[in-house]
Amino acid sequence: MSDVNRRHWDALAAVHGEGDDAYYDVEALVRGERGPDRLEDEAVALAVGDVGGKDVLHLQCHIGFDSVALARRGARVVGADFSPASLDKARAIAGRCGVDVEFVEADSTALPAALHGRFDLVYATIGVLTWIGDLDAWMAGVAAALRPGGRLALVDLHPLFNAVGSLDPLVLDFPYADAGPVRFDEPGSYANAGAEVEATTTVEHAHSLGEIVTAAIGAGLRVEALREHLESTFDPRGTLLAREDDGLYRLRLGGMPVPVLYTLVAARP
Repeated sequence: MSDVNRRHWDALAAVHGEGDDAYYDVEALVRGERGPDRLEDEAVALAVGDVGGKDVLHLQCHIGFDSVALARRGARVVGADFSPASLDKARAIAGRCGVDVEFVEADSTALPAALHGRFDLVYATIGVLTWIGDLDAWMAGVAAALRPGGRLALVDLHPLFNAVGSLDPLVLDFPYADAGPVRFDEPGSYANAGAEVEATTTVEHAHSLGEIVTAAIGAGLRVEALREHLESTFDPRGTLLAREDDGLYRLRLGGMPVPVLYTLVAARP
């Protein structure tokens, strides 16, 4: 993962969880009122059932909200991220929450040997693979981190949703499948569009659903479930979707809902 993206995520860590975005409500997390989203919970349950007593690697953990939530459920959690500023904040948040989480600075496409063969579950969710240039290396790292019988629970933005830049007019501003690195320079944060983010340039990568599944299989993982979700409990892009009458968010093209998120569960044999 690039130095450009590391600077961006260090800058995001400086503004996330500072009390002015609902996405990272630290006080709610401290009170035990904040945990994984419903689809993330369902992915974990599908992969391993109860995480109590299990070893979990939270990959690309950012400031560690879900790391904390999983530790509170009795998991032994390691949070890994390439952003040192994110990890510093994650450690402080975990300390405030009174939970024991090990945080490790690591590139998710080159996980250190110390993380290999240790985990019952690798957990990675929402905004994960768009930062990954080498998808095969990412999946190989997941496979290496899992012990035999361990599983990956990945919940991420659907590549069709990622491609849509605006709905009125309909504009596609990102490839559906791998077309090489795409550079953006946009203000704000997905958690707070008005945030003053010091480093706004990013380098991102498209991956089709077929490419993602093929990479998992190529890493020796056995795909057990692939689910596409036509709704979300939040707008993953922050400003693209409108909340509907049932409280959920949908991406509608020609009035018909199309996938917003997907869940992939895969096992190391």
